[in-house]
Amino acid sequence: MDIPLLPDVTIIFGLAVIVILVCHRLKIPALVGLLLTGVVCGPHGLGLVRSAHDVEILSEIGVILLLFTIGLELSLADLSRLKRPVFYGGTAQMALTWAFFFSVPLFVLHFSGGSSVLLGMLAALSSTAIVLTTLQERAEMEAPHGRVSLGILIFQDLLAVPMTLAVPLLAGRTFGFTNSIVFTVGKGALVLVLLVLLSRKLMPRLLLAIVRTRSRELFLLTALGICMAVSLLTAAIGLSLSLGAFLAGLLLSGSDYREHLHEAVLPFKDVFTSLFFISIGMLVNLSPAMEHAGQILGATALLLVVKAILAGAATRILGYPTRTAVLVGLALCQVGEFSFILAKAGFDRHVISEHLYQKFLAASILTMVLAPFIIKAAPRISLVLCRLLGARETPLAPPVPGLTGHMIILGFGAGGRQLARAAKAAEIPYVILEMNPDTVRNERQKGEPIHFGDASKPGVLEHIGVTEAKALAVVISDAAAARRTVEIARLLSPALYIVARTRFNSEIQALLDLGANDVIAEEFEASLVVFARVLAKFMVPRDDIERMAQDIRREGYRAMLPESLAAMAPFSPDKSLAGLHVAVFTVDAASPLAGLTLEEARLRREHNLTVAAARRGKEFVPNPDGPFLLTPGDRLYVMGTAEALKDGAGLFRKDA
Repeated sequence: MDIPLLPDVTIIFGLAVIVILVCHRLKIPALVGLLLTGVVCGPHGLGLVRSAHDVEILSEIGVILLLFTIGLELSLADLSRLKRPVFYGGTAQMALTWAFFFSVPLFVLHFSGGSSVLLGMLAALSSTAIVLTTLQERAEMEAPHGRVSLGILIFQDLLAVPMTLAVPLLAGRTFGFTNSIVFTVGKGALVLVLLVLLSRKLMPRLLLAIVRTRSRELFLLTALGICMAVSLLTAAIGLSLSLGAFLAGLLLSGSDYREHLHEAVLPFKDVFTSLFFISIGMLVNLSPAMEHAGQILGATALLLVVKAILAGAATRILGYPTRTAVLVGLALCQVGEFSFILAKAGFDRHVISEHLYQKFLAASILTMVLAPFIIKAAPRISLVLCRLLGARETPLAPPVPGLTGHMIILGFGAGGRQLARAAKAAEIPYVILEMNPDTVRNERQKGEPIHFGDASKPGVLEHIGVTEAKALAVVISDAAAARRTVEIARLLSPALYIVARTRFNSEIQALLDLGANDVIAEEFEASLVVFARVLAKFMVPRDDIERMAQDIRREGYRAMLPESLAAMAPFSPDKSLAGLHVAVFTVDAASPLAGLTLEEARLRREHNLTVAAARRGKEFVPNPDGPFLLTPGDRLYVMGTAEALKDGAGLFRKDA
């Protein structure tokens, strides 16, 4: 059987594996590798693919599934939790960026109005895949700049569909009522009302019936069928397939089976979306790109610099300090993957020329290649910029009066809240420093002694009395900020006790070198908890376990290596104890044990069972003695071998 497309798909996937492996070694995202794969195998590269048009048709399915998953991932709960970064920060970033990249082409380069509007939209979007992947790898999603970046990216995803709908309007196809914006929006609203009714009445029953079959194949076909059916419905009334896919995902995002739907569609989305980015890479013509290399490099630099400045400005509008603004700006300075979808739609409808389209593709790919390196270098860049802009920082108020011998809590996430609760219970004076202005405002209304500020600024630490404080607890997710804070706090107060939390073992030594007295690494402590519980299961004495844990903590994470463990103080646990287990039995009213004392029951002598503890109602009796009377309803914690527990289980029931 001859399948014309099969050789092309085989070449594409084989080459993609090689390119992505190389990109992985160079710490470049896989998405960039897919684009480069298309450049290499496309008709303007090595020409390895003969049916580029067929690949492009397959890639359209990737666009549909991409928008379907975007709709599934956008829940109302997410929007509520990040409402200020999403709606205020997102609006400011999109408006500022669009205005700049619309004005320059229109008034400086004298492009047409439609082309200028489209270029503004293309430049305003950032890469959700690259930004979130890089921030997650660096454990910075819960840091202030991570939350703001996520909020702005969510807003960009929300605007992706309206911008797609706007492309035909930019092509000038808006004459007459049937093609007007009002009629387009009206049709969309009609479809939305219809889908809402179906999602409330029909969809829950249908999904419940599908789930009850426990058939993964049927559930997958249902998910794909819903996505495609709604896409075809919107296309039938003159709207886009993409809009239908997005609406289908959005309406199902509130379903009890949202995660299962996402999991079922995800492999198909990944495959077809990969084909989409490869097909975009195939469109890049290297010859014109090399001829206009200077213009493309200039456009790349303009996009990176201007987008970083404007995204940073949007962050400052939210009330965050300069350092957070710089980090957000550098995180969002690249062009987004959805810009390729918009650019292709604009090119197909002749909103932008092929010459401009090729330049945009080349510059956009360059920004995405550079993005991970920029994000990783962002903490160092922000430090330099903050020093240069230090004189422009808002002057601080006088130091908080009456602070002495207190504890400073840096960061008010889950760890900071627990510390504050403990300090309040122990009547220890404390003050909190947080960089999220919304958290500061809300917690201050609750009576918390919380202040807004960047702890990497000496003046901020002096403001909350670092020189008079007794302890500083650094519980923030931003590793670079934690290091800078520890360094400054140690310089300002040599006698201050500083304990810092970090995510990874690799940060321990750096924080200790900068002046921290103790460093708690989550990765390290989690390994110790697992280590302790496993040894306890094998009946290793508790004091031996605690001694080993203390030895490991003193030596640091290097002690987890085999050669270090061999050098630890030896111990000889009784391995025969490893076979012991503990089970809980309830004394039944008809049990022969009811009414007997432990001594009379002869559990240890005749059945090799030992009662370690007993619970009677709310009373708990550890290690009960011989005269302890067994009564119906008593819950006994019984220790013995697995065989003895199995044989003796019937003693506590009426069937003994």
